[in-house]
Amino acid sequence: MARQRNISPERKAFIKGMLDHYHPETARDVQEMLKDLLGESLQGMLEAEMDEKLGYSKYDYKNKETDDSRNGYSPKQVVSSMGNIDLEIPRDRKGEFNPQIVKKNQTDVSNIEDQVLSMYAKGMTTRDISLWCRCIGRNDLPYDRPDPAFGEGMAKPTPGSEVSGCFYGCSSLQCPSG
Repeated sequence: MARQRNISPERKAFIKGMLDHYHPETARDVQEMLKDLLGESLQGMLEAEMDEKLGYSKYDYKNKETDDSRNGYSPKQVVSSMGNIDLEIPRDRKGEFNPQIVKKNQTDVSNIEDQVLSMYAKGMTTRDISLWCRCIGRNDLPYDRPDPAFGEGMAKPTPGSEVSGCFYGCSSLQCPSG
């Protein structure tokens, strides 16, 4: 007997919306749908990183406490196991923005795509996923700088340690860095 999958109503609605929008008929169509989902997730995470760097969200000038501003986008194409993905990398006027989810000169994102798609399918927002990527111990992310989401700073997790209660009640996750 096949096992019953417990899918939340929100997740069912998300999946139904994706299927209604894309109307996949083949496995290739499903792969293209997932590639689009990954691309939009990465784009949203880049926007969240820019919001965090500047300290205010796009068009929220009331909360602007910096003399730096957004300054358009630069096109970038990255490779995943699903194919090429076109991204628009946000820029700031001072040229100090260094994206972490897709670093400068990085052209391959296949190392994070499975985790990102899984979390997005579970209903996590792109901002939550971006925070998780920092929380799990990506070796190329700064851990000692203050971050409003984590307090004064956070210690880099050790490989194999559990990262729990990161945000919004996510379950414990194994730290994959090593």
